[in-house]
Amino acid sequence: MDDAWLFPDWPAPRAVHAAVTTRQGPGVSAAPFDRFNLGLRSGDSSDAVFANRSALREVLGLPAAPRWLHQVHGTAVAELGPLPSEQEPQADAAVSHLPGTVLAILTADCLPVLFCSGDGRQIGAAHAGWKGLAAGVLEATVEQMQIAPQRLLAWIGPCIGKASYEIDAPVREAFVVEDAAAEGYFEATRAGHWLCDMAGLARHRLQKAGVEQIYGGGFDTRTDERFYSYRRDGAKSGRFASLIWLGG
Repeated sequence: MDDAWLFPDWPAPRAVHAAVTTRQGPGVSAAPFDRFNLGLRSGDSSDAVFANRSALREVLGLPAAPRWLHQVHGTAVAELGPLPSEQEPQADAAVSHLPGTVLAILTADCLPVLFCSGDGRQIGAAHAGWKGLAAGVLEATVEQMQIAPQRLLAWIGPCIGKASYEIDAPVREAFVVEDAAAEGYFEATRAGHWLCDMAGLARHRLQKAGVEQIYGGGFDTRTDERFYSYRRDGAKSGRFASLIWLGG
């Protein structure tokens, strides 16, 4: 596999295309963002980010510019088409049924999840930090797609792994207070702290929402230097993108 790209391994219909970028793509960002940072709100030069976004579209042969979101760790889901508006929608997920629409999620430890319908006519993408995951952003995305969950496919993209993600009591309580079964995705470390399995929690919540075909997982952005990681790199971390689109 070319280290510049990650292509989801899932049985999506032929009309559905997906890709994940890495920091090793054909970008121009200087250190510490080197080199394929796609996040405008990360502190990198906006000129470099726009150049990287242009290269992204060209190299992948995207049918249109990606529909970037203003992500706020919430549960809003935007219904999007291929033509961008002047401002990025404030949302943490998006869905579309229009060919040529490229949905894009930016992350650097948070969890990206891509969705498509089994007939290849609908797509979705969600950004889930722990707040959004606990609040139900994945369930909101499933609901917004307006088809039976059993007819959906979901792919869990690169996020921080359990061994790298120690959290405190408020984070754990956000999940276990309303779902005792969520306790199984936390492992005690020291007093008042646990390791948190974000990908496992996402799979658990998708299954509860009725999604049966779930793929992906097994990444750790903090230890895999192909990816940006806020926990590893701090405030100077860039962002990588998880993309999904419908062909013509």
